[in-house]
Amino acid sequence: MTGITVLVVVAILAVATGLFLRSRSGAVRAVREPDTETDDLYPLLLDAGATTDSATVLHFSADWCGPCAAVRRVVQQVLDDRSDARELELDIDAHPILARELGVLSLPTTFVLDTRLQRRSRIAGVPSAAALRSALDAL
Repeated sequence: MTGITVLVVVAILAVATGLFLRSRSGAVRAVREPDTETDDLYPLLLDAGATTDSATVLHFSADWCGPCAAVRRVVQQVLDDRSDARELELDIDAHPILARELGVLSLPTTFVLDTRLQRRSRIAGVPSAAALRSALDAL
């Protein structure tokens, strides 16, 4: 009887965790950060290829990441209609320090940066085109 109870509790926890993670995947979250963090990240972002002439959609990917291709398609679809933003895709294996400083723990992870290279939005998972558009429109 105890074994069945433990099995049921573990199954309930697994389902609840899965539903929680699924609800967060692709959701755009506003980023609130102190300016001192931005000062530390600024040179790292510039070295990685970010520019201050327009907003930037920065997404981390890797060759071994399956969902990263879907993020690439969504970003391209959204940016095809816009001239006020650009894409910067970084391989997490080539930029581990920047990924660590930005707190990237899983792939795909996408950030929307303003022209001062400050993080305005963070998206874990594959965003919808509408969600990414709204994040860019909020700038």
